[in-house]
Amino acid sequence: MIDHLGKPIKSCGTICKRQPFTVISNGVELCNRQIVKTRINLVGDWSFIRGTRVVAKPNATTRSVHYSKSSRIQASWFDGSQLVSSVFTLGTVAVLPFYTLMVLAPKSELTKQCMESNIPYVVLGILYAYLLYLSWTPETLKLIFATKYLLPELSSIGKMFSSELTLASAWIHLLVVDLFAARQVFEDGQQNQVETRHSVSFCLFFCPIGILAHVITKAMTKTSRREGHGL
Repeated sequence: MIDHLGKPIKSCGTICKRQPFTVISNGVELCNRQIVKTRINLVGDWSFIRGTRVVAKPNATTRSVHYSKSSRIQASWFDGSQLVSSVFTLGTVAVLPFYTLMVLAPKSELTKQCMESNIPYVVLGILYAYLLYLSWTPETLKLIFATKYLLPELSSIGKMFSSELTLASAWIHLLVVDLFAARQVFEDGQQNQVETRHSVSFCLFFCPIGILAHVITKAMTKTSRREGHGL
């Protein structure tokens, strides 16, 4: 556009930009960017008396352009409850194959080789030591040796086992001891030709009852053999 003096008139425009902002919610970062553009129309009016007059009229239509960008940051970690639940399940599942072999295939060579191996005790022992390290607090010794005679009390032990980590470590402890006792029962039964499947089954969750069942079964087996030889 040219005015009456022959000079070009430069058009001007206004652009409003809103700076991006960031919202962080529950580990997910959302970046929203909004750009608003406003157009201005230039209208020229010329006459001999007033000369050239330029009127800036904003466009009635304002276009708002939204740009949304989202990215998810995924991370996997174990919090306290997940760790306890995973260890509890892992430890329980890990010992089941050994009990299965002793009950379903006591005469198998595979069962004999598996029961002679110390690998499950090493793995469970390391897992137990790790949980014990996580659950250990400065108050643990005070709760164990609660009395002046350095003996535990039922109330203090109950308070100590109120923690899920402590319960998980105690569960792994029981699994290791029960499996070891079941192996001893199984090997003793193999050496003395005594039925051990019921005793081994009891050792899984009721270890003292399993040992007692094996002692009774072994005594009854010896008695019946003596009577058989006497006849």
